[in-house]
Amino acid sequence: MSGATPPPGAGEGDGARDALRERSDPAYTGGETDAVGKEKHTLWPSEAAVSDVVGRLIEFWGFKRNMGRIWSVLYLSPEPLSAEDLRQALKLSSGAVSMTLNELARWGVVRKVWVQGERKDFYAAEVQLWRMISRVFSERERTEIVMAIESFEEALAEVSKLRHSTDPKTRARAELQHERIKQLLELARLGKRLVETLLATAKIDAEPLVRFLLRQAPPSND
Repeated sequence: MSGATPPPGAGEGDGARDALRERSDPAYTGGETDAVGKEKHTLWPSEAAVSDVVGRLIEFWGFKRNMGRIWSVLYLSPEPLSAEDLRQALKLSSGAVSMTLNELARWGVVRKVWVQGERKDFYAAEVQLWRMISRVFSERERTEIVMAIESFEEALAEVSKLRHSTDPKTRARAELQHERIKQLLELARLGKRLVETLLATAKIDAEPLVRFLLRQAPPSND
């Protein structure tokens, strides 16, 4: 948290409230706040298109569509936006916006920022895409893979008991399952190593590498 100074004349209650907020570094001050919260936020066609696409993609990935839509609008905005700005821009209910912002903040892809002269909360998006993706992998995908490995190991132990059955059909079935579960276990362990490599790379900021790879990609036919 940065040491941004609260608005002049703020009382102790205001100071405590501001202290609980995450503030951008640097805070939005002076001329930067002229356009913040002064007029109704209307989406450009490009913003509407991107928010819809990201919303669909994020839904496919198992998240709520509005999480992708709200993050996109914040990501493309030149200044932080309030919950009311987002509600007006995306035609959502206040409750839906509030709940979605809380979820996005929990995932660490949206943060509260302090705007000088404003008493309501404003929000900004995480713009380091690689860092954002690695955080999701760390909190969700890695957990799922670890659980899968544990389940495969338990299943393998159970089916191993049947490989020595006196019944030929049971033995054959157990051998088949043992071999195929072992393959699934190896695949899950490989996935865990890949995710851990991704997370380790993210710690040293892999975005320059990503940009380099994108420059090496074959040109589009468009």
